[in-house]
Amino acid sequence: MSDDAVDFKDLTKRMEGALGSLKNDLAGLRTGRASASLLDPVMVEAYGQSMPINQVGTVNVPEARMVSVQVWDKSMVGAVERAIRESGLGLNPVVDGQNLRIPLPELNEERRRELVKIAHQYGESAKVAIRHVRRDGMEAAKKAEKDGDVGKDDAQRMSDQVQKLTDEMVSQVDGLISHKETEIMQV
Repeated sequence: MSDDAVDFKDLTKRMEGALGSLKNDLAGLRTGRASASLLDPVMVEAYGQSMPINQVGTVNVPEARMVSVQVWDKSMVGAVERAIRESGLGLNPVVDGQNLRIPLPELNEERRRELVKIAHQYGESAKVAIRHVRRDGMEAAKKAEKDGDVGKDDAQRMSDQVQKLTDEMVSQVDGLISHKETEIMQV
């Protein structure tokens, strides 16, 4: 009997990658409270290339409803301001020398519901990615059985383990989405 027919370490790593990507996506969703990760998706055209905002300045959260960016290079202030305005996050930075102050407006009910829908879309994408990894694991177990590397019972046991891992990961996705939904809907 060979347990290496299905590489559980690889499957787990790939599923956790989908979870990590989901966490990143959710961190970028605005909840009404300021967070330095809010600006993570913002890319700035700097020095002839597109780079994350945290590579051209320091992002801070001085107050609950305010994010500030201390731009390191004075010549980049305009590019950073433009990148934030055009990011689709609905933010309007106020330039103060090399500092940008970004007040976060209150979220209305409609916008909150929109953000919850987006969070659910992110969750569904993560589940799809996890199910793709599950399919690969199931195929590996079937192939091992077909090739005679493992018996029918062992192949079934491996398939059950892959399904158990998938269920755990999907449950974690549901937990993350539920938590984010609560966070968004809190007034």
